[in-house]
Amino acid sequence: MAEIEVRQLCKEFGDFTAVQSSTFKIEDGEFFMLLGPSGCGKTTTLRMIAGLELPTSGEVLIDGEEVSQKPASQRDIAFVFQMFALYPHMNVRRNISYPLVSQGMPSHQVREKVAEVARILGISDILDRPVSGLSGGDRQRVALGRAIVRDPKCFLMDEPLGALDAEFREHMAEELRSLHDRMGATTVYVTHDQLEAMQMGDKIVVMNHGVVEQFGAPQDIYDKPATLFVASFIGSPSMNFLKFHGRVAAGSTSVEMHYQSLEVPEARAPFEGDMIYGVRPEHVQLNDAGGYRGEIIATEYLGTTQIVTLRTHNGEVKARVPSDRRASVGETVGLSFNGATVTLFDTQSGKAIRSALNEGVLSHG
Repeated sequence: MAEIEVRQLCKEFGDFTAVQSSTFKIEDGEFFMLLGPSGCGKTTTLRMIAGLELPTSGEVLIDGEEVSQKPASQRDIAFVFQMFALYPHMNVRRNISYPLVSQGMPSHQVREKVAEVARILGISDILDRPVSGLSGGDRQRVALGRAIVRDPKCFLMDEPLGALDAEFREHMAEELRSLHDRMGATTVYVTHDQLEAMQMGDKIVVMNHGVVEQFGAPQDIYDKPATLFVASFIGSPSMNFLKFHGRVAAGSTSVEMHYQSLEVPEARAPFEGDMIYGVRPEHVQLNDAGGYRGEIIATEYLGTTQIVTLRTHNGEVKARVPSDRRASVGETVGLSFNGATVTLFDTQSGKAIRSALNEGVLSHG
């Protein structure tokens, strides 16, 4: 398999910059997710790794070899597209074997490798069927089979489950992750679905407007978002944002605002100014007392939990609470937050200031 490194990668189409100075590293054997909304540059980045697009500047290294200007045929990668890209006039066996036949591999070796791949994917019984009559899930397996059969250095997948319905998409996501674990293959996977990325990925790059907003493990990105965009894009419902002018004292575990105090992680440096208090819905508690209060304006029952939406002086807050907790529209309740899970953001830059506070390198006054 392969280690892939992207260094200061840029791609311009005329006056439009699709990817700006992207830098990250994909370890050998990782299931790596490129995540972001439509038009964020994730597919363009994948195509530059594949060699289907040449970068305007920057480098792509595969196993330490600089391949930025090499065509796809010289990179030993396999690409799986969203729309399967199968040959409709061929049956399943011929679709899977096509890359090997094109390379001139002896027929007996081709038969052996196709049989092995079909067994891994559970499609041995449909090898002689035409692909035109297959279900979406079976077509996706055939497309994967055609990629796997080559034993490439890495697999690149551009929203391969996008054409499937929601229920089957979740099933295929589990199958893909299981297949990856069995093969130990380096996989780079593009998706706009944050739940899919969190479910499948070892590491995630979150992109927006061609810029890498954050890179890390799923739990780190969820717990410690680096920007307002990441905090709002990751999580359902997304993080709550309370806007205010406040002050954090060095060594304090609370922020003072509007004559009230809210919990925050311990700060090693002072900070004062316009800020945004970010807290996940599951870290919001409703209580009968408390100085910070909100009016319940909506409830959404989700089985074991419910989402309660409240109006406060600093904006709306969503709380994920047990479904048996009584919550009536129009009721005013107290709110408390788990300070250890809070992220503070600078209003002007949109960047998290919690890490800077904790490192003692940020001081406004």
